[in-house]
Amino acid sequence: MTVHSLLNQKAHKLEVINLVTDDLLKDFKERMTISHSSEDSKLKNLLSSSYASIKSKCGFFELDGETDIDTRGKELVFERSRYAYNDAVEFFEDNFLSDITSLGIDIAYKEDGDSIEEV
Repeated sequence: MTVHSLLNQKAHKLEVINLVTDDLLKDFKERMTISHSSEDSKLKNLLSSSYASIKSKCGFFELDGETDIDTRGKELVFERSRYAYNDAVEFFEDNFLSDITSLGIDIAYKEDGDSIEEV
């Protein structure tokens, strides 16, 4: 692996972590009923790796967006992060397969310029 590819990987990881805003972290902590801040760095890493995982399976969506696709993507990120937090991430895909597939199809239609309602 070259130095250039390592730097690109680091830059991409920082870019994904930067997508995890304080508001997103706050929302996740409220859902998980976590009131302390000692795990904030770990939680941000879980959220960013979950976002990267869902995005690689389904396609691009915005974590802070307000469309149906963005909301469903954020929900899957939260659920995968919850599984990862509880050391059960290996069960996530089986339990959310229909949601992952549905989101991926809807994102593909959106990228092709088709309206989901037209299909």
